[in-house]
Amino acid sequence: MIRVNLLPHREEKRKVRQKQFAAFAGITVFLGAVAAFVVWFFLDQQVQQQQTNVAYMKNEISKLDKQIEEIRKIREETAGLLAKKQVVEGLQSNRSEPVQLLDQLLRQLPEGVYLKSVKQVGTKVGVTGYAQSNARVSTLMRNLGASPYLENPELVEIKAVPSPGNQTQRVNEFLMNISIKRAKADDGSGAPKKAPGAK
Repeated sequence: MIRVNLLPHREEKRKVRQKQFAAFAGITVFLGAVAAFVVWFFLDQQVQQQQTNVAYMKNEISKLDKQIEEIRKIREETAGLLAKKQVVEGLQSNRSEPVQLLDQLLRQLPEGVYLKSVKQVGTKVGVTGYAQSNARVSTLMRNLGASPYLENPELVEIKAVPSPGNQTQRVNEFLMNISIKRAKADDGSGAPKKAPGAK
């Protein structure tokens, strides 16, 4: 006996396939939403971490800028103190220079030579005076050249003029430049040198 299925089986299969498709679509959408959330959460965490790192770096840079500014101020203060120290050392080392200069001029002055003025600018000294003859001026220059404290005597001018004390008598007025020997501030041992002739 032959059985015939008169039920709408194709319609039933179509409904089953539609349910399966809807279920797969729902699962796919859910999995896609979960994946998108995971990716968004990961990227958000990365962004927050980067923002935290940037904030930390800015804070550290600010601290370093303050330290650099403090170091710059300390260096400026150190340079100022060193400059003052050098000035004080220069004054200390040269404080007896005028006394030594006058002492050397007195020691090297030959008979018949009289000084009118002595002017010092740095290591250069201008000497004006009177001499009874040109030979006495030459002797003075030789004496100054041999001095352990003075060097490079240079005659600028010499001329015959009336004697300041006796207008009828004539003397030689001269202008001479000499240099003071100054030792270097440091010989490598850290101790300052004394100028030649210094006690």
